[in-house]
Amino acid sequence: MAHIFNDDNFDEEVLRADKPVLVDFFAEWCGPCKMLAPVIDELATEMEGTVLIGKVNVDESPNTAGKYGVQSIPTLIVFKKGEEVDRMVGFQSKEALKAKLEG
Repeated sequence: MAHIFNDDNFDEEVLRADKPVLVDFFAEWCGPCKMLAPVIDELATEMEGTVLIGKVNVDESPNTAGKYGVQSIPTLIVFKKGEEVDRMVGFQSKEALKAKLEG
């Protein structure tokens, strides 16, 4: 299951993580986000221990979404050692996300 990140825990859990982190910026009302949700949960289970995977609800955590310039959702950002290293916008297949994380 994907972790839940928000304005309060983002710095601690994402930026200070000791492994790569994939963050899915989403909203409950977003159709493509709903399609992506099971993919994110599957990846979180499969890659547990090597990659931290979680979600940020942009409606509930506008400060974090704003800090990273998230304007379209879903936006997926990969962080390594507290730095953004990759960004994808729109629905992504599980295979594409896995390739980005393993690359």
